[in-house]
Amino acid sequence: MKKTVLIIALLISAIGAFAQTKSWTADNGNGTFTNPLMYDEFSDPDILRVGDDYYLVGTTMHTVPGLVILHSRDLVNWENVAYCFDRFDFDDDAFSLKNGKEIYGQGIWAPCIRYHDGKFYIYSNVNGKGLQCFVSDKIEGPWKHINMNGRIYDLSVLFDDDGKIYAIHGYGEVKCTELKPDMSGPIEETERVIIPEGSAVGEGHHMYKIDGMYYLISTDYVPNGRTLCSRSKSIWGPYETCVITADETFGYHASPMTEIKGRIMPDGYPVSITPPDPDKVRASNIHQGGIVSTPDGQWWALLMMDFHSLGRTVTLAPITWKDGWPMLGLEGNLGRSPRTWLKPNTPYRDTEVPHAPYERSDNFDGKTLARVWQWNHNPDDKMWSLTGGKLRLRTMPADQLMWARNTLTQRAIGPESITTVELDVKNLKDGDVCGLGNINVPCSWAGIVKDGKTLTLRWFEQLDNDTIDTPVVLPDNRIWLRFVGDFDNDKGHYAYSLDGKEFHQLGREMTLSYQLITFQGARLSLFAFNKLGKNGGYAEFDNFTVEEPKADRTGYIPFGKTFRIINVATGLPMHATPHGLMYDTAADNDSPQTRFRVIDRGNGKVILQCADGRYVFSSGFGLPGDVRLTDDINLAEEFMWQDYLNREFMLMSMRNHRYVGKSPTTGSPYSMDYTGADPARRNGAVLRWEE
Repeated sequence: MKKTVLIIALLISAIGAFAQTKSWTADNGNGTFTNPLMYDEFSDPDILRVGDDYYLVGTTMHTVPGLVILHSRDLVNWENVAYCFDRFDFDDDAFSLKNGKEIYGQGIWAPCIRYHDGKFYIYSNVNGKGLQCFVSDKIEGPWKHINMNGRIYDLSVLFDDDGKIYAIHGYGEVKCTELKPDMSGPIEETERVIIPEGSAVGEGHHMYKIDGMYYLISTDYVPNGRTLCSRSKSIWGPYETCVITADETFGYHASPMTEIKGRIMPDGYPVSITPPDPDKVRASNIHQGGIVSTPDGQWWALLMMDFHSLGRTVTLAPITWKDGWPMLGLEGNLGRSPRTWLKPNTPYRDTEVPHAPYERSDNFDGKTLARVWQWNHNPDDKMWSLTGGKLRLRTMPADQLMWARNTLTQRAIGPESITTVELDVKNLKDGDVCGLGNINVPCSWAGIVKDGKTLTLRWFEQLDNDTIDTPVVLPDNRIWLRFVGDFDNDKGHYAYSLDGKEFHQLGREMTLSYQLITFQGARLSLFAFNKLGKNGGYAEFDNFTVEEPKADRTGYIPFGKTFRIINVATGLPMHATPHGLMYDTAADNDSPQTRFRVIDRGNGKVILQCADGRYVFSSGFGLPGDVRLTDDINLAEEFMWQDYLNREFMLMSMRNHRYVGKSPTTGSPYSMDYTGADPARRNGAVLRWEE
């Protein structure tokens, strides 16, 4: 009986753990992970290990609470454990969206996290206010705020062995400045140039001292994102520099980009979106971020990439030390990184339950807001509350969404998500506007407008200053609003429902973009303001839900299926020729030589077998390394399956860490010498399986 109860308890626990994976997690549950770590925004990551615990801090710009901190025990599964501060404590209207002032794309950014003598330190810059330092005995806080002043930004801090504290900063011309031990400010007379302009070094610095050598990781954006390492035996130089990764986009091209003149715009201000060049890298490759070692001496890089309209997100890449350089990637393919790879060898590698960093849905029944929420600028705490299991937002004067105070936001989550909220409008007053929006440039929203006693359902998009009004009658004063986002393809639209069940699209399908005005991606937002320049009534929000149709990747490797393999670049099926080579064939060829299956080797590794019984292997190395067929299973090539979602994938050899591919132009057969996918997935390395 006790054994039966235990089994039932374990099953319930397993079901609960499975339910948690319905939000994106990089953990595949088979000993591997797939980038990105979070399918939502996390900019300018800096990483720290203390014992067996890892801490990741990132930029939050103009939103509060500020400076987000995540915790992990395996470098793959993360949890939001703290922010450094609840609100900006500067007596300045711009931090609170007051009197026509704002800090969009400014605020606080590019943090550095360190641990020294039992204390955590986080350094970051606030535009116009100088260098800031936050100090705490515990990662959860409370954090003491010290304004260090000084013009030091995008910095790294090193507590050196001789007791001195150095800040490394600057773009192109890299400088080093000593900091005062009490963190009251920099020691100005110590500032020196340690890497001169003209050395192709950028910004976003991360300084480490490893085995007596100083290593500076930085990122250059000219002409596109590249990550470099500079090293020296002295903090003051001279430094030699090496590129440690470039062009690794995991097969994702840059997003559409917003183009404007000026800053945040009133309605009608001209704005345009430039379509992406799918063949260009720009900053969609992995770049800027930090490196960290595991207790057993492995090294890993956590770098960001500009990830479509979601903004910047974080990736995890193995490091291979080569001639004293921390090269990203694996032996045989240095400088590139697998999208799917074995989890780091930490004490918690096999025991950590896959989970997402945030609980995104919220019924507002708690006494406090969930950690996933952030306010757009400082809120007026007298004008919002959690009341009766609902979020109540009182309206204040604003011309449009981007100027509305007390707008509550959270990061949009990809690759696809459906965000829905229930809205009660019975307490609106004349001129009140409320609803669900996307804080971006251009912004958009769907909501209710009250003019006198009339309610109107409105869709607005800033791109064309376009408004669609629909008369609406709400017998019980409730309406459900929805945003459907396809963020991999930068598309989204709104919908509404009068009963919470049947939804109707509102407005047109919109192009979503990334932009360097707010320096953030799409942010789903709950808002309420008054367009008549006065305080009005209030809106109440309930049952905020986020559904992620592609979060559950169970079965992403087609075990037990027979399938054709189509080369994405050519659209043609892979063919195991009688001659013994892998080639392509006509689209209508359905012979056994075009059908394959995979055999599980564990930990995401597979071998590929043709339906005629032969196995795929590679002969030789480099370009002569043909992809061939053999009857001997012992010669079969072992691959790490690279998941690209939507049944797209790559096959990475576990022997040379390169990929199976076929040129779409030369007529050559398949080889195993591809370094990875190009941004448009047109170089012949990305495949698609069809059952």
